[in-house]
Amino acid sequence: MKTIRLTAAQAMVRYLAAQMNEHGETYIAGVWAIFGHGNVAGIGEALYGIRDELPTYRGQNEQSMAHAAIAYSKQLRRRRAMAVTSSIGPGAANMVTAAALAHVNRLPVLLIPGDVFANRGPDPVLQQLEDFGDGTMTVNDCFRPVSRYFDRIMRPEQLLTALPRAMRTMTDPADCGPVTLAFCQDVQAEAYDYPVSFFEKRIWRQRRPEPDVVEFEEALAALKAAKNPVIVAGGGVHFAGATETLKRFAETHSIPVVETQAGKSALAWDHDLNFGPVGVTGAESANIVSEKADLVFGVGTRFQDFTTGSWALFKNPSRKILALNVQPYDSAKHDAISLTADAKIGLEKLSAALGSHRYAAPDAGLKAAWFEKADADTAAPGEEHVNSLPTDMQVIGAVQRQSRDNTVVMCAAGTMPGELHQLWKSKLPLSYHMEYGFSCMGYEVAGGLGIKMAEPDRDVIVMVGDGSYMMMNSELATSVAMGVKITLVITDNRGYGCINRLQMETGGAEFNNLYAHTNVNPIAIDFVAHAGSMGADARKVSTITELEEALAAARASSRTTVVVIDTDPYPTPQAGGHWWDVAVPEVSDRAEIGPARARYENHVKERQ
Repeated sequence: MKTIRLTAAQAMVRYLAAQMNEHGETYIAGVWAIFGHGNVAGIGEALYGIRDELPTYRGQNEQSMAHAAIAYSKQLRRRRAMAVTSSIGPGAANMVTAAALAHVNRLPVLLIPGDVFANRGPDPVLQQLEDFGDGTMTVNDCFRPVSRYFDRIMRPEQLLTALPRAMRTMTDPADCGPVTLAFCQDVQAEAYDYPVSFFEKRIWRQRRPEPDVVEFEEALAALKAAKNPVIVAGGGVHFAGATETLKRFAETHSIPVVETQAGKSALAWDHDLNFGPVGVTGAESANIVSEKADLVFGVGTRFQDFTTGSWALFKNPSRKILALNVQPYDSAKHDAISLTADAKIGLEKLSAALGSHRYAAPDAGLKAAWFEKADADTAAPGEEHVNSLPTDMQVIGAVQRQSRDNTVVMCAAGTMPGELHQLWKSKLPLSYHMEYGFSCMGYEVAGGLGIKMAEPDRDVIVMVGDGSYMMMNSELATSVAMGVKITLVITDNRGYGCINRLQMETGGAEFNNLYAHTNVNPIAIDFVAHAGSMGADARKVSTITELEEALAAARASSRTTVVVIDTDPYPTPQAGGHWWDVAVPEVSDRAEIGPARARYENHVKERQ
């Protein structure tokens, strides 16, 4: 057997550079790295040696670098992924949040935190956690519950099995998620005689599991028995490349489609059978159809509580759940009729078996009535309101009018996710990028960077509130430095407006959310100066007209642009939406709590 002597770190990066997808691209598109104690000597040297084959990117924070890597993969439908490496202590811990985000959203990312010395000779080393009762414990054990595959590399030869397992996990549509390879820092530098064959190019295909025969027949029978089915399109539709298949299925059999946050843009907003967003942040049209449905056909969705209205939305007493999902766990939730298969394959086979079977056409008037209300919310204010603070809804309207079909609008947390879900009109697949599985504040700027790196020809608009911007904004500097242009619209409502409204709705006092209700002096942050200090073109606007002018200029610019606008923290769409389970205290000194608790208990009864 022919061998080559390499350090473990050199072997790792050489192996990663040789892993290909079925489109002829390297599966690992690059490595984000902040070097520190635990990865600079071993991994740093190795990445330098292979920099022409496997590019290294430098960000500002380990968590945000991982967010960029995750967004990159999501925008490419998991076709490619990135790796992120960190030091052993705080650098590694910073990535845990991003690992959880990837885990919840079923997205691949390879995390390579440095770890302690396997030989324990210099223990305790800088940044080493010491567990008094467990000599094997390190900070990196925090990754175990938020990784699909976790391993600690304590011998160079362990890479021979660990790396293929990592690749299998990231490329498996059912098990897909974050992989953590905690890499002991002394082992990174140890040499070993690796088989040359280990570094030969290998192609990893995205498997498309076929449905089980018995499950398929049960699913088909449920569809044939239904009178008023509805399709709930989730993110799996995108990952399976099944958007056109979904369109044909819905058209052939006349079934209305409603979209989750992850599934939005699976079907063009103006398609006759797209009844809009579903659930807590849903449209009246989608929710009315869903309430009446006797068969809720989930395609590539994990039925999160925002989709189901905490399982109070689907009110038909005879309704059944049919779940087509590549992951058996997701297809079997809530006593669903399970169809574990690839979404594209499953829909194609079901359609062929249904033949010419069609259902009664859904009420088109529901959709028209919804958009009449939605368009009123997003319209520019009239002259009588020109001096009042704009609403987030009006901001969305301005961005919509200045966007193009290839625009990707993205967000993650706060007010914007709900209102974008309700109001944004997505024409093309993957033109709507929402991280609403973990809903992680701070994902936005880094995520926008990752999206633009994935699809440089797309116009990327990041919608971010002042709260999320302040949580994590440093990759704005990376965007400028790399020449990867994104456009940020910062809506400044001077605090956490979304949670403040929820606090009020559940009977709570306005407390600790808007800056005006915190135990601090009034805060007035100059976001323009802040963004400008990182090299972005930045300006503040006062009106919706000025916002549209700024967005038009940004579209024509090649530089990362930030537009700031003050907004009113209180208004939100009055139409649409649905209750969800946010427990209200049983007892309280506040008079407002009693009625809120009564309303809560009534809703819970409706669900049972």
